[in-house]
Amino acid sequence: MPSLQPPPATLLDKYGGLAFEPLYTTTVAVSGGEADHARASGQVRSDDGALALDLRLPQALGGPGGGTNPEQLFAAGYAACFHGALCLLAAQSGIAVPEAAVHATVAFGRDPVDGRYMLTADLAVHLPGVDTRLAERLVRETERLCPYAKMARQGIAGKVAIAPQPAAGASTSVAR
Repeated sequence: MPSLQPPPATLLDKYGGLAFEPLYTTTVAVSGGEADHARASGQVRSDDGALALDLRLPQALGGPGGGTNPEQLFAAGYAACFHGALCLLAAQSGIAVPEAAVHATVAFGRDPVDGRYMLTADLAVHLPGVDTRLAERLVRETERLCPYAKMARQGIAGKVAIAPQPAAGASTSVAR
């Protein structure tokens, strides 16, 4: 595997366009599993094959465990994005954060507004050796840069639609 390289500094450049400009797009499919318990199970596969996981209902919700779940996947994405944005801003500012860590806690629970379900997400940012005021400033700037933090504050643009039926004999799976 090639050594990791820092992202281009141009990722921090402000965008002046009038419409969303995708910089990276991925597709992940979930299929299979046991739908009779009305909770995610099955397999997760990304279009490039880099992500391949089994989903299982966590033991805390009465499931068998033994796999990951949507809450863990969301927590991983949120923490990874925030950590990357934090390190990018720190590097741009000349702040050394070699032991930076971001812990995401995501809870699945009941929504008191509609009686259904909701998620909560909390981040704990660890910046050992960094002055508290500087760490606070860096975290606030990261909140403005990280798209997951922005989504947590403002929601996400998206749509849910029925996919067209595939032609007879065509595969509906994502790359394996």
